[in-house]
Amino acid sequence: MGLEHFLIVAALLFGIGLYGLFSKKNVIALLMSIELMLNAVNINLIAFSRFVTPDKPVGQVFTVFNIAVAAAEIAVGLALVFRIYRDHTAIDADKLNSMKW
Repeated sequence: MGLEHFLIVAALLFGIGLYGLFSKKNVIALLMSIELMLNAVNINLIAFSRFVTPDKPVGQVFTVFNIAVAAAEIAVGLALVFRIYRDHTAIDADKLNSMKW
């Protein structure tokens, strides 16, 4: 398997995440779509690290950092979702307009 195969899988995964981000209205589904896109980036980082610089673990280090950032993003996102659900009893992104002026 070459670099092209990994890039195709990552592009498909990123496309699925982007489609979910633009088409879904549920906040949980939006967070899941963002996670799909971040995982596509992780696949790209690992693939380029393996095929471009196989002797240096640069891609792996960036991937671990990206996973840590994604975990923090999901923790903050879920905390916001729980708070919004408690206040509005709905997590539909179109109905959430309480922060507008």
